[in-house]
Amino acid sequence: MPDCIGVRFDNGPKVHWMEATGVADAVPPVGARCVVRSRRGVEVGTVRTEPRARERAAGEVLRAAHDEDLAKAQRLAQKAEDLTWLVRARARQEGVRLKIVSLEFTLDEAALVVHYTAEKHPALRTLTQELARHTSARVEFVNVGPRDESRILGTLGACGTGSCSSTWMQSFNSVSIRMARDQQLPLNPEKISGPCGRLMCCLQFEHPTYKELLGRLPKRGGKACHTETGACGKVVKLDPLRGTADLKTADGYLEGVPAEQLERPHKR
Repeated sequence: MPDCIGVRFDNGPKVHWMEATGVADAVPPVGARCVVRSRRGVEVGTVRTEPRARERAAGEVLRAAHDEDLAKAQRLAQKAEDLTWLVRARARQEGVRLKIVSLEFTLDEAALVVHYTAEKHPALRTLTQELARHTSARVEFVNVGPRDESRILGTLGACGTGSCSSTWMQSFNSVSIRMARDQQLPLNPEKISGPCGRLMCCLQFEHPTYKELLGRLPKRGGKACHTETGACGKVVKLDPLRGTADLKTADGYLEGVPAEQLERPHKR
């Protein structure tokens, strides 16, 4: 297995493993900028890990980034930013129904990757011709989903810090509405959705804890009896973190009953 180092590009937190056995000089240290050859071409990234054996590499490390490399990457990033606004204006003018997320040049300016979002496959011919007037790079259009859009642009989560997708998550897993129900959250899309418009990724990380806590409580909607008073009723609300439940009985309402004071009614 080849020795690889983890490299992070500027368009998101994902770490890509690049083979480092062919580096002419010393392997760049963690935090250093380096030049790699990936599937897209020659790119600049940041070293995130020490060398380690990996079964498969996504590319190879060419060298530590020189000042000339960094200056060229900055110049191309500015050119890509200028073209982004140009293509957005052209799309509006031509009535092309899409949203341009970002443009990225490879370091050798051989390829230009255009990230966009669209519900249907748009007509890209006009935009390709417009870009060809300003660069000789090969243009590659990539349709990304809402979470990838959030990853590329960088967004803030409801917690007030950077969203999981744009700061550290390596892959996207499915998040279900059941996770929100188990955490007793209001099923209001504005409350449980992230900046991408999808269910918040953090729901999946907290769900195992809530499942364990819910296992100690009666089921919501089921019957339970209060051992202290003997009152029986329907479980209408659960508080997994406090370990309590609310009962609606024939005589009234019991709030915040501890789980150890609840038992299932005996069948006659």
